[in-house]
Amino acid sequence: MIRTELNAAGIGDPRLRDAYRRCREINAKHGRTFFLATRLLAPDQRPPVHALYGFARYADDILDVVDPAQGTDTRAEQLARLSARFFAGGDHDDPVLAAVSDTVHRYDIDPDLFTDFLASMRMDLTVTDYADRNALNIYMRGSAEAIGLQLLPILGTVGPVEDAAPYAAALGRAFQLTNFLRDIDEDLMRNRVYLPADELAAYGVDRELLMWCHHNRRTDRRVRSALADQHDVTWQFYRLAADGITMLAPRSRPCVATALTLYSEILNRIEDSDFAVFGRRATVGTTRRLQAAGTGLIRAWRARAGTDHPKSDAA
Repeated sequence: MIRTELNAAGIGDPRLRDAYRRCREINAKHGRTFFLATRLLAPDQRPPVHALYGFARYADDILDVVDPAQGTDTRAEQLARLSARFFAGGDHDDPVLAAVSDTVHRYDIDPDLFTDFLASMRMDLTVTDYADRNALNIYMRGSAEAIGLQLLPILGTVGPVEDAAPYAAALGRAFQLTNFLRDIDEDLMRNRVYLPADELAAYGVDRELLMWCHHNRRTDRRVRSALADQHDVTWQFYRLAADGITMLAPRSRPCVATALTLYSEILNRIEDSDFAVFGRRATVGTTRRLQAAGTGLIRAWRARAGTDHPKSDAA
């Protein structure tokens, strides 16, 4: 399978092929729902998407290390080295950097999107709370929206890329806001709260109350009301993102639609649990994921039927 994908993408250099294989392994291991959705892409699209995921995971692993010996200064140095190596054109001794640098070159992805991404990653070293929605939006510009925009040249569009960009950014934001709700308990253990403090305060919620919920494995009624409000905000971004799917190249639509469906169902699971997010993690069951993927796969085959050139439907 991977050989077919690499051949379809025109990746012939043996070292690059190994690099893309490594990124695929990382995606399969750490991003199960995302990896499942990539199976709905055309074979030539999968390797560059895996490369982007591998790079994002690379930075994430630096930030979320649990080794107490690696303090903020150490992680800041590691992130700075990663940034320097990436902007120097990659490091062919590092498979992830080699693959993502090749992807950026092949698809002419705007380097500023990686500047934004790494800026947000640096914020995670020192910022533990967000006073309001605007402060969180600044963080999400690089941590969520930039990811969606990086993918656009690979997915292809039926019109100008700039027309589809707001919808791609909205989808990245919807996915991350879902993560913030699902992972609130885990983030508290890392001393982080990714929800606007002023919006929580409107319901009488602060960090102290969230920690009470964490320690007692219970969702206080005030926290439940605050999270329900955040749930509604997140759904607004899913609705906006859904409106932009028709702007994508036809062969990419089944993948994005399936990813949107599965991730929004995580949001549904959170609501169905009455926001019991402390001590448990909302998931979509394997049966449901495979069902959605199966439906998406049929649609993907139909969309790709008669497409001869891998980039024939790109903008």
